[in-house]
Amino acid sequence: MNLQKDDPVILIRAATVGDSAAIWRVIEPAIRAGETYTLPRDFSTDDALGYWFSPGHEVFVAVQDGETVGSYYLRPNQGGAGSHIANCGYMTAPWATGRGVARAMCRHSLHQARTRGFLAMQFNVVVSTNERAIRLWQLMGFEVIGRIPQAFRHPKVGLVEAYVMYRAL
Repeated sequence: MNLQKDDPVILIRAATVGDSAAIWRVIEPAIRAGETYTLPRDFSTDDALGYWFSPGHEVFVAVQDGETVGSYYLRPNQGGAGSHIANCGYMTAPWATGRGVARAMCRHSLHQARTRGFLAMQFNVVVSTNERAIRLWQLMGFEVIGRIPQAFRHPKVGLVEAYVMYRAL
């Protein structure tokens, strides 16, 4: 993968169980905030990591200057006849936002998905209030192909719509 001149140096590698504590530090704030994922806000560490490392999830970490600043998983969106479409979940550490971590993870995941023979990638629930993510996914070639009214109970705003986003590989 080619880095652009202004891209930060972010190493993305396969995660191991030894990365669990660092991944928890990355994903816990987003889970607790409850503003972007449909995960229970009171998830225990074990339950959250159990979800992140679910069977069928291939997990990666993003490391910058020796610190884990993000993590994502890659999986088939569906089983069987729908297993040719990939799905990912990404989380960036709050202290690392604005550094290009999510962009690097998305770029990496698109490459990994192609390498594994996926034909497209789909995000099933992109919360409409997550405007930064929506802009980034659109810059990365994703389109909103569906809207789900009142699909997400935002803790501050109430019921908001969610988008289904898609991109061919």
